[in-house]
Amino acid sequence: MNKTIMKTPLVEMDGDEMTRILWKMIKEELIFPFIDLKSEYYDLGLEKRNETNDQITVDAANANKKYGVAVKCATITPNAARMTEYDLKEMWKSPNGTIRAILDGTVFRAPITVKGIEPNVKSWSKPITIARHAYGDVYKNTEMIIPGAGKAELVFTAQDGTETRALIHEYKGAGVLQGMHNLNASIESFARSCFAYALDTKQDLWFSTKDTISKKYDHTFKDIFQEIFEKEYQEAFEKAGITYFYTLIDDAVARVMKSEGGFIWACKNYDGDVMSDMISSAFGSLAMMTSVLVSPDGNYEYEAAHGTVQRHYYKYLKGEETSTNSVATIFAWSGALRKRGELDGLEELEKFADQLEQATLMTIESGRMTKDLALITTIEEPVVLNSQQFIQEIRKELEALRKED
Repeated sequence: MNKTIMKTPLVEMDGDEMTRILWKMIKEELIFPFIDLKSEYYDLGLEKRNETNDQITVDAANANKKYGVAVKCATITPNAARMTEYDLKEMWKSPNGTIRAILDGTVFRAPITVKGIEPNVKSWSKPITIARHAYGDVYKNTEMIIPGAGKAELVFTAQDGTETRALIHEYKGAGVLQGMHNLNASIESFARSCFAYALDTKQDLWFSTKDTISKKYDHTFKDIFQEIFEKEYQEAFEKAGITYFYTLIDDAVARVMKSEGGFIWACKNYDGDVMSDMISSAFGSLAMMTSVLVSPDGNYEYEAAHGTVQRHYYKYLKGEETSTNSVATIFAWSGALRKRGELDGLEELEKFADQLEQATLMTIESGRMTKDLALITTIEEPVVLNSQQFIQEIRKELEALRKED
């Protein structure tokens, strides 16, 4: 079977734990036999990040800017337990947060729908896409342990030396303190990405924050979105027959639960993180959601929206069988390869990406699936496959599709 030839490399960012094992399986079974893969490889496993003082994450993000397209495996964001487990020099920040800050993009996440896996919310008949702001907030926060009584203030020093102060809290005893920030330029990029994506996909756009409580921070997001919409996108939205509206996040959650889906829900960074997990889980599984970071410069980074599947990895290390869902990671590869083909004018590469996704869905719809899906499927008597068997069954479907061409 002839392999599809690539012109330009994509950036490959390897990751941690069970998803790293799946990454290798996917390449060996679903990529290498069909694609003459050109990639610039970066190992973002926690050991390598620790060894390089996290410089490798910065290098990978800059390579993404150079080549335009990247595919990323799930990675560990260390906590105190991981510090001990991996003997880390320090508690390194989220690689995703670092990459997003450098690319200044918006993360679009949408569930992968498949026959036989029905949403938990009965009214949802169409996918709901989460548009997550990819800069600032809690992911770029500065934190402090407050040991005892004292005063905490926000202090901004202008370039001319002028200081503006605001009291945060008069501590009577010990506590904690956190400072967050954002940038108007990043919020503007976020807004334009959301409006452009809505027009491109012909979907309504919702945006929600907590501006009634956060009267400056969140209200700034609301105001920037409204100003850009009215000046740059309102007429195009009317022509396309789609709408944009803003509402409090409380109201948005209630509306989403009663909706039929089929829209984009734009959220600030943390809100988008949480709500995308809710949406993916309610549509079936955390392992059934696509995620793509789109920067205003036209760079793309595709990844799975879930974590490293730590529990399965520990079973794998003991030699025990696992049944880990690899669909989102497969779709990260297909998304990156499709975009690479689109940018390079390689229709054959785009077609392969379509076939890879089709083969994955065909495998599930035929009743062959991992345990997480078998527990919730409406398909009678599903065949539960282990991690490797599932990927091998997808390969059989992919080979059949390729032979039909």
